[in-house]
Amino acid sequence: MLLKENETLEDLLIDGLKIIQNKNLYRFSSDAVLLSKFASFKKGDVVADFCAGSGIVGMHFYALNKDVKRVDGYEIQEDLADTFARSIEYNKIQDKVFCYNTPIQEIGKEKNGEYSLILCNPPYKKKNSGGTNPEGHIAICRHEIAVTLQEIIEISAKKLKHGGRLAMCQRVERLTDMLSLMRANKIEPYKLQFVVSGKEEKPYLFLIEGVKGICRQLTVLETIRN
Repeated sequence: MLLKENETLEDLLIDGLKIIQNKNLYRFSSDAVLLSKFASFKKGDVVADFCAGSGIVGMHFYALNKDVKRVDGYEIQEDLADTFARSIEYNKIQDKVFCYNTPIQEIGKEKNGEYSLILCNPPYKKKNSGGTNPEGHIAICRHEIAVTLQEIIEISAKKLKHGGRLAMCQRVERLTDMLSLMRANKIEPYKLQFVVSGKEEKPYLFLIEGVKGICRQLTVLETIRN
């Protein structure tokens, strides 16, 4: 009853949880699942999922870590937020996972210092970097049209409590951007992992986690193959 035209239920392969996907909207990739598995977990975490899309990162993280206190997903696009909200309803997890059709730039000051963990699978490409997808909703997910990497990290720094973590994925060519922006906003990178695809040897993606306000030594984990 919750499914609309061109929608399917995709199995998260954990405890029977499923996520609604629309064939005409941006569909999640394996990068999102890699991020939710990579991010560290502490019992009672209050989690935010920025650029949530249809909710895959936040929902998968909840599926892996049922002892979270709450997961708040923020998605700017109404259609994707609606899909996310109906997935929450389908799985009957309204007491733990929440969806807000809100740009992260408009999250209120009352959420400053609220979160112990922020997850974000961001747009990978800089605005005007070429190859913009003609479908507007997909372009917003892939390019920095509605939000930039700098905004994501600056806002995360405000919304994280002291000692809170930020976990993100991004294309390898933007690693220096990521490291410099995290440091500039007092989020210290302490865990880094590269991802290669198929039979390729050069990484195409990295996963990174930083902690707010605490100095930690950076650890580079073993490269994984996706």
